[in-house]
Amino acid sequence: QVQLVESGGGLVQPGGSLRLSCAASRTIFSGDFMAWYRQAPGKTRELVAGITSGGTTNYVDSVKGRFTISSDNVKNTVYLQMNSLKPEDTGVYYCKLSVPGVSHYWGQGTQVTVSS
Repeated sequence: QVQLVESGGGLVQPGGSLRLSCAASRTIFSGDFMAWYRQAPGKTRELVAGITSGGTTNYVDSVKGRFTISSDNVKNTVYLQMNSLKPEDTGVYYCKLSVPGVSHYWGQGTQVTVSS
């Protein structure tokens, strides 16, 4: 079993920044895919950004140019730097580790609220 622990959420004003962290309980191996999802109230969970073990990234269109996903494979941690935050970025942000052909794991989520 792999544990993922997210941190860094909070309340921020529009235009502000936050950095989320997701610490995994084991080494990030070649082939692993880690991603951040978010779920706004009354909406389905959506993929926000993902990163392969080799560092290839992808983003949902609504966050391109504002969010950056990165990983520190020594610390087994993935980050999501969120800049120029908007009220529509509000939601619970979840970290997910996908091991192809094996399983996937979710963190417990961290709340991000963008409001003045």
